[in-house]
Amino acid sequence: MFDTLPAQIGAVVIVLVLGFAFLKGEDTERIAAGAYGLGWFASLLVQTDSNLYSSQWSMMAIDVIMLLVLGALVWKSHRTWPTWACACQLLVVTAHVLMSLDIRPPVSSYYSVINVAGYGVLIALAVGTFWAWQERKAAGLE
Repeated sequence: MFDTLPAQIGAVVIVLVLGFAFLKGEDTERIAAGAYGLGWFASLLVQTDSNLYSSQWSMMAIDVIMLLVLGALVWKSHRTWPTWACACQLLVVTAHVLMSLDIRPPVSSYYSVINVAGYGVLIALAVGTFWAWQERKAAGLE
């Protein structure tokens, strides 16, 4: 789980972005941060490191749930960042679908797409939180 330096750096980045969203974000950012955090912990619990070359259905289910949460935020929110986060999450789900259809993409590209798109969701969340925070400061609410 956290046995390599990149995994530890990624965990620190996730914790920092989620903490920033909870502290400075509005309801939209907090909902997304909560869903991302729960999905991250759930994926740590259900992933099987011994079965890296085939579909992991529980991981796919977690990512589909996250896509549905972000889709609901796109639908209900007046902000633009959930659209970008939802697009990145859709890449993750598409990678899972391709792997489960047995199209035989290289495993390294499968994991690269999932990791880079996951960071895309985090970047969208961080940017959305920053702009929500700046809007409140400009309005004199903070």
